[in-house]
Parts: sequence; C-alpha cells; structure tokens
Amino acid sequence: MKKIGILGGGQLGRMLLQAAINYPVETYVMENDSNCPAAHLCNHFVEGDITNYQAVYDFGKQLDAITIEIEHVNEDALAQLEAEGVQVFPSAAALKIIKNKIAQKEFYQLHGIPSSEFIVTQTIADLQQHLSFLPAVHKLNAGGYDGRGVQVIKSASDIEKGFNAPAVLEKLVDIKKEIAIIVAVNSKNETAIYPAVEMIVNKDLNQLDYQLCPADIAEKTLWTAEAIALKVVKELKSPGIFAVELFVDTNNVVWVNETAPRVHNSGHHTIEGNFSSQFDMLWRVMLDYPLGSTEILFPSALINIVGEANYTGPAKFEGLEDILKIENAFVHLYGKSTTKPGRKMGHVTIISKEKQELIHQAQRVRHGLKVVS
Repeated sequence: MKKIGILGGGQLGRMLLQAAINYPVETYVMENDSNCPAAHLCNHFVEGDITNYQAVYDFGKQLDAITIEIEHVNEDALAQLEAEGVQVFPSAAALKIIKNKIAQKEFYQLHGIPSSEFIVTQTIADLQQHLSFLPAVHKLNAGGYDGRGVQVIKSASDIEKGFNAPAVLEKLVDIKKEIAIIVAVNSKNETAIYPAVEMIVNKDLNQLDYQLCPADIAEKTLWTAEAIALKVVKELKSPGIFAVELFVDTNNVVWVNETAPRVHNSGHHTIEGNFSSQFDMLWRVMLDYPLGSTEILFPSALINIVGEANYTGPAKFEGLEDILKIENAFVHLYGKSTTKPGRKMGHVTIISKEKQELIHQAQRVRHGLKVVS
C-alpha cells in the first residue's frame, strides 16, 4: 500500500481525502493546525509548518509520494525529496515556476504562451515610472491567495494601493469572459482535459463567485483555449493536475491569466458533474492508474459559500435548510468553525440539463445562503 502525503490540511486536502476512499493508499497530512478540515480524514496527521524546509523534508522522507493543496510550501525540500526517490506532484521545478508570479509570467513569455504584457516592479515607487502602462493589475510576486495580493491600478491616484515588494504589473485585458480549464497529466505524459468552465468573479474579493459548466463560448475559441492550456501543462514537464485560468477578450483573443498546480476551486463541480472528478483524477495520476473520463454527466453550476462582510467569529449558516431542499443541489461544507469576510466556507453544485435552471438556482443559492456569526 502506497504512502501518500498531502501538504496542507484545508478544504482541498479534505476533498482529496474523501476521494481516496476507493484507493489502496495510506494517507498522511501535514498542517500547522490540528483542527484543520483534513485532519480527521487522513490515516496519519502531522502538525508542522509546510513552509519550513526541515519540517517538509522530515514529513516527506517516509512517503512514496507527496502532493500539495496550496502552493505556499517549501519547494527546496520537495526537490531534495525528489532527488531521494520520493515522487512529487507537481514537480518541485514546476511548483517553483508557478508559485512565483514573476517566474510564471517569464515562463509564458519564454514558451510563446499568450499572456498580457507585463513589467516587473520592486517597490511602489517603481509604479510611478510606468504611468503610461496603466490601467494594469498589480500582483504580488509571492504569497497571494484567494484574491489577496492583487490590486487594479487604473491611474496615478491608485498607486498607493500597489505593493511595496517584488510584483508583476500586468496590462489590463478588456475581458469578455473568464474561463478555466483543468488538465491532468501522468508520468507517461498522457493528458486528460476537462471541459472549460465560465467563471463569474467577485470583483471586490478578486475570487470566484460562481461558475457554469460547460462555458458558453464559440467552438473555435474553445479549441484555442484548450490548445493553450495543453501547451502550458506540457511545457511544465510535470505530472499532476493543473488549473489554467484564461481570459477571452472582446476580440475573442485568448490569454492565459494564471496557472494553479493542484486541484482547484474551478474544478469542484466535477465531483457531481463529471465521470471522474478532479480529486479522483489526481489519485489516478499519483497511483499510476489509467486516467479517468472527463466527460460531463450533467451541465453544472458551482457557487462559492463565503463569509459575509462584517462578520467574524463562530460560523452560522443562514438559509441552509432551504438550499438543502433543492433536489438538484449538492452542498459541501468545509468544516471551518470560524467565519470572516470573504473566507471560503463551502460550495454548492447545481446540476441540470437546462442552462436557465442552473442560473436560476445559482442565484437562489447566492442570495439565500449566508455565513454569519
């Protein structure tokens, strides 16, 4: 029985462990909080700092393979583990590129992958030298997550919103639609690509509000987006599962926004909506099993459940009983006891053959289910 570890014990780790039940694996999780959502689902829990070299190395050296549920881990320790024969998904080299916004943009540029123009800045003062480049998006080089570490800089009056640390200043794209495509790749370099999803983003939180699958885009645009997503993953040269976020601009040109080297929010709908979920697929990759089918069972909508503004404290779910009465709704709560504004507390997946039904029920969930304290 393979020993497989997960760095990070949040909701993604929890859902990954839920998908492991049908596989012959012994699971290990490391997180600095023994009350994290994944702690009670694994065979072995280790309390430790996933950013610390020694902690990650000591955790991983007992394992056959290791994966992540968040990018902010110590990739140097993962590289050493790889050198000693532990399989790492994704590879330490791929992770190092993706977790660093500057390196990620340079990677796209090097490999001819369409992405918006960018300038590297080191301080807020640097922004003053590039006023002609505005409007643009300022992205913190390291540490950003769930919308944090991103600021839109439209004019000189917004400069102080920028980051006084290494960052990327990206030319603002005139976005018509935001989409995401999840791609799995195994050690044989075989790939499986999930149907594109259309994402509706909360502009205040800079994170996913809700999404629809499949994305409503022209066939030619879809082919282009799929080809770009596959190129990103192929050039990373690493087995694993990757979520490629893309923009479709008003001229139907497709641009890569960012890539996540792990199971991702944009793929949660696959638990109910597809033959093989993104979580099942990652286990298949790590265990060297045949890749699963990404075919859609039903069109779906996914709605994030996040903490309401002005509420911090013990979580209370208002309207949950009404949402549970929806026959084609599947509620996933993440086991987080404390809420705060914008914190992801769960998600709801709606499945239906009718797009209008998906949209109607998605709006019902968005307005009817609140997380307060």
